[in-house]
Amino acid sequence: MLLAVRPYADDSHALISLPGPASHSGRWSDGLEGFARTFLLAAFRLAGDDGASDPHGLASWYAEGLTAGTDPSSASRWPRLDEIGQAKVEAASIAIALHETRAAIWDRLDSGVRERVLDWFGAFAGAPVPDNNWVWFRAVVAAFCRAAGADPARWSEADIEQAIDRTESWYAGDGWYTDGGTRNFDHYSGWAMQFYPLWFCRIAGPQAPPDLASRYRSRLRRYLSDAAHLVGGDGAPLFQGRSLTYRFAALAPFWTGALFDATPLPPGLTRRIANRMLGYFLDAGCLRPDGTLSIGWHGEYWPVRQSYSGPASPYWASKGFAGLLLPPGHPVWTSAEEPLPAERGDFTRAVAAPGWLVSGTAADGVVRVANHGTDHTADAVYEPFYCRMSYSTRTAPDLSGDVDSAVALIDGAGRASYRRPIRLVSVGDHVAVSSHRARWAPDDEEGPWLTTASTARGCWEIRSIQVESPVTGSWRLRIGGWPIAAPAPPVIIEQTPDTVAVATEDGLTSLIRVLRGALTPGVYRPPDANAFGQRAAVPFAGSAGPVAAGEVYVVAVALTADPAGPGEPPRLAEAGPLPGMGAV
Repeated sequence: MLLAVRPYADDSHALISLPGPASHSGRWSDGLEGFARTFLLAAFRLAGDDGASDPHGLASWYAEGLTAGTDPSSASRWPRLDEIGQAKVEAASIAIALHETRAAIWDRLDSGVRERVLDWFGAFAGAPVPDNNWVWFRAVVAAFCRAAGADPARWSEADIEQAIDRTESWYAGDGWYTDGGTRNFDHYSGWAMQFYPLWFCRIAGPQAPPDLASRYRSRLRRYLSDAAHLVGGDGAPLFQGRSLTYRFAALAPFWTGALFDATPLPPGLTRRIANRMLGYFLDAGCLRPDGTLSIGWHGEYWPVRQSYSGPASPYWASKGFAGLLLPPGHPVWTSAEEPLPAERGDFTRAVAAPGWLVSGTAADGVVRVANHGTDHTADAVYEPFYCRMSYSTRTAPDLSGDVDSAVALIDGAGRASYRRPIRLVSVGDHVAVSSHRARWAPDDEEGPWLTTASTARGCWEIRSIQVESPVTGSWRLRIGGWPIAAPAPPVIIEQTPDTVAVATEDGLTSLIRVLRGALTPGVYRPPDANAFGQRAAVPFAGSAGPVAAGEVYVVAVALTADPAGPGEPPRLAEAGPLPGMGAV
């Protein structure tokens, strides 16, 4: 991977400009990103054996880039941190890489170059940053400058204190963080909020506040007990949230746990997760023919790109190689591999902070999430990577429509409502309940509230929906099942008055069955490609007439790749009222 980017570097190695559309920061910033993120990967490779072997001259190659990138007179100079905001993100990767390769690179740099690097970093001191994981980019750089003996004007103790204080306000319990205090739970909890605080402590050493590292280690241990259950039996991470093109950066918290003695997982399980996840993406074609990482999930898939994503953005995947810092005799390398939770047996698990009811099945290794608490921000437009009812390791939202994994009211113009805001009512071992306002526009206050309960058993979710009073419009109800995609169109394998099921050629099946209420099943075929294939299909159930206030509608939805099929949905005993809902 490191050799593959060299043809795209300029003569000084300071800017690595990979092919593809520029980010909103521009190609100059994107060239710095190419250097910084691959430098992090090179640092893990070099520091992993204390610089004893460097057959491709990584240390000197990146040292040349540092020399030119920080030279104000160089045609290859980097944008200053006060010129382009994205440079602040990349500064943190460079700081960690320099810390890990101190003997191989930093200590060997000319003293003038070291001063220029610290001067480039120094623009970060007291500089404004977004109120989210970016506070740690500034704190990590400050820690490096302080450890390197930089003039106090080049780093700020207040920046460090702010990162620590803001992180406390974002802690949601059970090891989970929000990224900025909203309900946007996603992979950033692991590859940013669990990663940078402990790396700050590693760089700061005895200058870190007392007991800070132990606090972060304790939280990471708890987080990893959940995170291990979010990896499919094939190694796939959950397809949910933003920046998914970072792919196996999802390994960052697992390696951080092993490096900082902050994991509850057996060493053999950590290695199996790493082997499986890396292999999953490599086998799926994440590398282009020239060996570089593409924007996408499996192969190239541009719809996962955010406006801040440039051609080198996928190289945050470098964090997935942090485990190379573990010594050869570490138990992660010497212990026998142990099966993933999704390989050991069927499970359901409540993850309270994001409001997720997680289920996994050993027959197919699929992990599913019923989402009852994550919706990104309270005032933004609907975001399918956050607000859908369901996410899994085998499916991705249909970005061209609003049918899949949805509970929506359809107005007279045929427009589907979205879930905003989502309010978590409760989440337990097998049942999660939430309510949401049906909206058709961000400022729309006219739609009613809906309460939804999910009961998980194996590959099945029993989904119960109640439209609250008052119902002042003639709205129809539509409940979307799992979207499945493949190179060839999924085919309908079952269709009855109450059931419809679709399947791909390799046996992935999505099914919806009406259990209560006047609903009719159907199949929606999205016009656009999906992250998992060119052709997709979504089973759904919709009401022919307007919904009635207080009526409870119930469907069973299934997602399975078990060769034996989904079987029959569980029969749930009629019980007292679910939290926030009448008797079902």
